[in-house]
Amino acid sequence: MYTLKDIPLFSGLNDKYLDTLQQLMHIRHYTKDSIVFYEGDESDYLQILLDGSVRLYKTTPKGTQIHMHNFEAPEIVALFAAFERVPFPATCEFLTEGTVGVVPLKKIYESLHHVDFSLSIITALSRRMKLLADLLHKETVYSSEAKIADLIYTNTSVFARLKNNEIAAILNLTPETLSRILSKFKKEKIITIKSHVLTILDPKALEDIIMTNRMRKLPSI
Repeated sequence: MYTLKDIPLFSGLNDKYLDTLQQLMHIRHYTKDSIVFYEGDESDYLQILLDGSVRLYKTTPKGTQIHMHNFEAPEIVALFAAFERVPFPATCEFLTEGTVGVVPLKKIYESLHHVDFSLSIITALSRRMKLLADLLHKETVYSSEAKIADLIYTNTSVFARLKNNEIAAILNLTPETLSRILSKFKKEKIITIKSHVLTILDPKALEDIIMTNRMRKLPSI
């Protein structure tokens, strides 16, 4: 399990202050599929993922889940909500067993007089803004093929850790669409899947799908 010192946001603090925050932090253990917080909940604590992986998703009025992002330890979850003091904008659910540390926000605010800590906050928030921009681009511009190609290219191991219906939910696709496109990728010899292990055979083809937002057409024989 990670500690506060492993979190980039806190790495600039001296050991004395880190020890103080570590003593103030409460540890919560979760099983797979457990909810850390629901969309709309409020909290006076900073949520720090110390072990495992979680997903964030929003729920439409019709009950449909819209995947936002996955986080793997060590990472801070819902950083914007914490510093803006607004309700959580999404629900956080564990994809694995895991651990979350919660630190009182009032103690975090007291740390802002440390220059290194303030710079870490700015850097972390900038990364979140880029993440949201990338997410918006993929969700509004990418085709289904490009979404799947991008996930394969950047995070191949997810296919060994999660079931197809869970991966489909992450991509906001139906399981049938995911299965159909994976079969197409296998037929085109772009990937192979054996014993739930996905192997990339043609990374250039994946890059082409991501860049052009469509699959290449093979010449007729």
